[in-house]
Amino acid sequence: MKSSKLIVGCLATLGLTGLTFAQEDASHDAIAKRLAPVGELCLQGQDCGTSASSAGGGDTSAGNGGGDIDGQAVYDAVCMACHDTGVANAPKKGDSEVWSQRLEKGTDTLYSHVINGFNAMPPKGGDPSLSDAEVKAAVDYLLEESQ
Repeated sequence: MKSSKLIVGCLATLGLTGLTFAQEDASHDAIAKRLAPVGELCLQGQDCGTSASSAGGGDTSAGNGGGDIDGQAVYDAVCMACHDTGVANAPKKGDSEVWSQRLEKGTDTLYSHVINGFNAMPPKGGDPSLSDAEVKAAVDYLLEESQ
């Protein structure tokens, strides 16, 4: 009888010890998550880990955008916050009248305004890690959805 109480006592102690270690691991994970950096520094030309990053490198200022770059992914990641809601008088996606007025100046002017910034529009929509080709692909997507 004494030996069974001793065994049960040992098992209970081991169980509580294991629970304590599990709580410590969870606590360590939570602390590590809270102490993780908010962002990371990314230099021009490096892959910054964005979902909309260009698959091919090369000259980012040539061409009319598009190609194998997913303009919708760039739009969804960067542009939709303003152009789906009309924040700061941003022209809304799908408003063909407003976009046709902007297209009267030509797509090159529109590309320039988006890349360099214009009025309340920050350069590259506020994401300097985007290449010119990615920006042009997003503009092309937005125009297709607005005609």
